[in-house]
Amino acid sequence: MNQAKLQGSRRDLLWHLAEGTAAATGDEFFRSLARHAAEAMHAKYAFVAELVSECESRTLVFWEGGDYGAQFSYRVAGTPCQRVLAGQYCAASSGLQQMYPEDPLLVEMKAESYIGVPMITETGAVLGNIAVLHTQPMYPSDKDIAALIILAARACAELQRRRAECHERALLEINNAIISSLTPERLLRALGESLERIMPFDLAALTVYEHDTDTLRLRAQHGQVQATHFGVGQTADRTNSHVGWVFDHRKTLLRRNLGVERTFLTENWLFDAGIRSACTVPLLIADKCIGTVTIASRTAERYGQNDATFLESLGGQIALAVSNLMAFEEISSLEARLQDENTYLQEEIRAEHNFDEIVGGHRALTDVLRQVDQVAAADATVLITGETGTGKELIARAIHNRGARRTRALVKVNCGAISAGLVESELFGHVKGAFTGALSRRIGRFELADGGTLFLDEVSELPMDTQVKLLRVLQEREFEPVGSSETRRVDVRVIAATNRDLADCVRGGRFRADLYYRLNVIPLRVPALRERRDDIPQLAAYFLQRIAQNTGKAVTGITRGTMQRMLRYDWPGNVRELQNLIERGVVLASGALLSLDEQTFAGTQSASGAAEPNLSTAGAATDTDYYLASAPCSLAEIERLHIVAVLGKTHWIIDGSNGAAEILKINPSTLRSRMKKLGITRTAAL
Repeated sequence: MNQAKLQGSRRDLLWHLAEGTAAATGDEFFRSLARHAAEAMHAKYAFVAELVSECESRTLVFWEGGDYGAQFSYRVAGTPCQRVLAGQYCAASSGLQQMYPEDPLLVEMKAESYIGVPMITETGAVLGNIAVLHTQPMYPSDKDIAALIILAARACAELQRRRAECHERALLEINNAIISSLTPERLLRALGESLERIMPFDLAALTVYEHDTDTLRLRAQHGQVQATHFGVGQTADRTNSHVGWVFDHRKTLLRRNLGVERTFLTENWLFDAGIRSACTVPLLIADKCIGTVTIASRTAERYGQNDATFLESLGGQIALAVSNLMAFEEISSLEARLQDENTYLQEEIRAEHNFDEIVGGHRALTDVLRQVDQVAAADATVLITGETGTGKELIARAIHNRGARRTRALVKVNCGAISAGLVESELFGHVKGAFTGALSRRIGRFELADGGTLFLDEVSELPMDTQVKLLRVLQEREFEPVGSSETRRVDVRVIAATNRDLADCVRGGRFRADLYYRLNVIPLRVPALRERRDDIPQLAAYFLQRIAQNTGKAVTGITRGTMQRMLRYDWPGNVRELQNLIERGVVLASGALLSLDEQTFAGTQSASGAAEPNLSTAGAATDTDYYLASAPCSLAEIERLHIVAVLGKTHWIIDGSNGAAEILKINPSTLRSRMKKLGITRTAAL
């Protein structure tokens, strides 16, 4: 074929190539372009490449002698593409290897001739190039070059579109990562996975500014390289670190070659780890910098200004995500701290005031509470006895709350308040149609308490036939709902309570002996209020404060005469009667002090013949009131006032038969310890 026919044939093929690739997009366009460019020029090789950095290019597609080859990256310097990527077309008809002796790729290809045209945007930026190489000489005409330039413009537009799609996809992935990431590590990993296709890296790092130490702490690393000198959790000062410079100046720091551009100590650490290029951007929120993100590579000249601009565009989103993570961490930390403080305060309350709602320090009560601590951890059945109103339910609740079942329910059943015909249904449940009115299945209290505790109050009131079923549940841990033959197994701890003498009920035939012995595994007796009269002032003040707050009445104290009447009264209704009496007094009170006359009490003389306490000595609050406060006070303050009052009565004598410790029914050393903890001294009290 002569030269003219060859050129005409090439020209026809080039124009045909331009027309044939017009409808193609994406990878298919670049593949068609490389193949047809090689065929049009009767060349062995052709590739389309994008400029990764100012010094490196990467092929998008490579055609080699009849098929597509593996893609590759190459250094631009010393190659025929160097001039092309500067914005000019380049053509060498022959002697190519001699012209570019530093390019080993030409030797590998045995390339003799070359044609290259740049892909230039409307603003003049070079995005890449099209190159055609052959093992024989090539003689392109001006029209051949013009056709390739036209195709290069089309390829440039397609590459821009592809990059825009890739950036949008990366932004979407990053947004999704920001939404779903709850830790700095997960955020950086998700960010890196999204960025890797656009900005290849070997190390990504996130630092966050800490105001307390005025340093930047490395919160997360991701990639194949780990900076050992600056690991996760370590801090960098602001004066000798690249992240500090970025933080202070709020500007991006682009290092194309750390081999010659190192300035800071941390950059030396990166270089020692094998990093040769890096880009660090500030994380800004409303012009406030909260940290930095660094993308780094083991390849020099990896990143250019386009990469820095794109990473800057992500800075705001990353900053928002990091800010949210920091706020979340702070909230979690505060929640944990509050939880710890709450646990501590609860323990303090228990230590100071025995149990949650049990007020008093009399020896008769503390002995019971000591037993509660001992039996709470076990699963044994407990029988609580005591007069009406002594607080048996509170004792049962305390046992439950201090035991292993405290995370499950405490279910209460008042056996005396349920009609005889419905007791079994209440305890064991029933199935639909079990009896008239059973319109649906009912879950019994035993089933509700499965895994927890069942409190049977007034257990002595259970009918005899129900007692049989209860005994079976206690022994076998199983029962049948009313109207069902299906056996259900339960794991329930039973705590029973009664104000009757169950042993006497057994002797009278009103209570089964076998059930009594099964319930009476651990007996606890709650003392009556008249057995612990020293707790009356503390109880009265506690109820006064709570009731006054609930009713909105400004009643802050109890008159001395009223307190004396309370102390000598026998309280047949015990603590419940005391609470009801104070509630009635607060509702009817017209002043700041609670005053109850003799007619309010059922009797004025104790059944035990106890003498009226003498509270008129120095240290009793005043001559007109026993407890008086300008605002509701704590139980600790109530206890303090009571101890001061008793000390005033004994002229501050602690030991001996007439000492304060004897009156308070506590050990003298215990009293001294309480005085020290409450800040009670004779000088302070006076």
